[in-house]
Amino acid sequence: MPRHFRPTSRKKTPLKSAEEREAFVRQAKAQQQDNRNYRERSLELHGWICAKCGREFSLDTLHLLTVHHIDGNHHNNPADGSNWENLCIYCHDDEHSRGLLADALKPYD
Repeated sequence: MPRHFRPTSRKKTPLKSAEEREAFVRQAKAQQQDNRNYRERSLELHGWICAKCGREFSLDTLHLLTVHHIDGNHHNNPADGSNWENLCIYCHDDEHSRGLLADALKPYD
């Protein structure tokens, strides 16, 4: 029997109540706000120092200190800061360019 690839009819899902929709929107907004504030939380947890080179920062130079996500996923922002490390812009750039350098130095097969 030949298969057809026509769209099947969609199953109708019951509409959620207004309270459920509002709770979902509140939760989504709270999560979005948490993701925006991870830099401030990381600075509070880990201090104003680069984890790689040890450079200390003052209020005047704090814009040069960035948050590096250890696992590479910028959406993974646990409240305990276990996926963050504060790196100066130079060390952060170095951290992200290591893979590029390793690829460039691979011998041709």
